[in-house]
Amino acid sequence: MIQLHALSFGYPQSGLLFDGFNWHVQRGETWAILGSSGCGKTTFLYLLAGLQHPSSGQILINGQALTRPRPRTGLILQDYGLLPWATVRQNAQLGLKVRNFYGADGVHTPQDYSPERDVTPWLERLGIASYADKYPSQISGGQRQRAAIARTLALQPDLLLMDEPFASLDAVIREDLQSLTLELCDEQGITLVIVTHNIEEAAAMGRKILLLGTPPNKQARVFENPTAGQPRHRERGQYQVLCQVLRKELSIERA
Repeated sequence: MIQLHALSFGYPQSGLLFDGFNWHVQRGETWAILGSSGCGKTTFLYLLAGLQHPSSGQILINGQALTRPRPRTGLILQDYGLLPWATVRQNAQLGLKVRNFYGADGVHTPQDYSPERDVTPWLERLGIASYADKYPSQISGGQRQRAAIARTLALQPDLLLMDEPFASLDAVIREDLQSLTLELCDEQGITLVIVTHNIEEAAAMGRKILLLGTPPNKQARVFENPTAGQPRHRERGQYQVLCQVLRKELSIERA
């Protein structure tokens, strides 16, 4: 689904973050992008979202060159991105209203888009239907993140990009939303790419983990983690071993 060919990108003040970088993702895969601060994780996500553009090389999604944000890519940020003056339901409907404005133009909205959609099933699936008429300031951080996820999934993305979406949540709520996100992506056949600096989160969510190091990143370092998302995954020995391996790799990068 995603192909990066000889991608290079950097900022003038900090030099190259990626230099001739290659990476491939199959449809329906679940990836965690792990690395220390400053390694280019968020920039990498913005490149995949079409919000940044390579200085050289190419990004292909479904065989098409990525030159701008695509309508079937969903992006969820750490700060939720909810409108404070809109209710949970209105926030969840926001993307659909934008699509209704443009119509099925194939640029802002998929050509097969149908305006007859209701966000209620997603509010129910995410357990926030009872908060539909409340405002973001009246609900918890976990409920706000669920509203952001509902808004995105209502648009039926085939690719979901998440930038440290659970970093501000407490441990129990974070683990619950991690599991729910994997479940929903599996149900909908969504390709998931989540950026995190948290080793345990990467090992819990990424069935494949891309480790970014000190820039410039030239080669993809990938760790296989096929049991992520399965029941009691965090209690398995493989999970603990993987966390130790990733921690050691990050320690070497910082040295």
